[in-house]
Amino acid sequence: MSFSGIEIAGHVSFALAALSFFVRDMILLRSLAIASGVVGVFFNYLVSFGPMWIPIMWLSIFICINGYRIIGIFLERRSISFTDEELELYETIFQNFTSLEFMKLMRIAEWRSVDIGYKFAEQGDDLTGLSLLFNGEVSIERDGKHLGIGRDGSMIGEMSFIKGGSANATVLAKCKCRCVYWPKEKLKALLNRNPSMDVAMKHVFSLDLTRKLVGDL
Repeated sequence: MSFSGIEIAGHVSFALAALSFFVRDMILLRSLAIASGVVGVFFNYLVSFGPMWIPIMWLSIFICINGYRIIGIFLERRSISFTDEELELYETIFQNFTSLEFMKLMRIAEWRSVDIGYKFAEQGDDLTGLSLLFNGEVSIERDGKHLGIGRDGSMIGEMSFIKGGSANATVLAKCKCRCVYWPKEKLKALLNRNPSMDVAMKHVFSLDLTRKLVGDL
């Protein structure tokens, strides 16, 4: 089966549109949409029974809208700046987030410094939020038995956050610790409003669980 140049252009237009649904980065997604639109305009103008002005008009509008939003995203990203601590988290744990998504995540977060003996969670008690250990070390116990140690990058309270219910272990600071805390209701509301962030956060939880299993926690 052979295709003419115009038919190939039509297939390329739809292929680019389909490909855009596979990418998470909004600039790349909208760039692919613009490329699809440009090829679509070319196709609808040169078809043998054309030009087809209605598709050309709407594709041109879609191109302009996506171009406008790309400019807006660039301006938003230029306004984003992270502290050294936030940048370290972004590059090591939250690299699956876009910079804009990570900024939204950190807007509702609280940085906390706690002393030795601080109780992050107590088995059987309800947790009001999710914590991430930025630096320090915690002891994890269940039913009075020592389960293991949590170190930099460990999530605290993620199972309670995901499944609901009370904490299934007691977590105590073994030294002075620095951590990030997200209030549960604010974090749930943010993830519900942003499905792509919800997927990215579940990926973070999965990696954290894998590290804990490898570490025999």
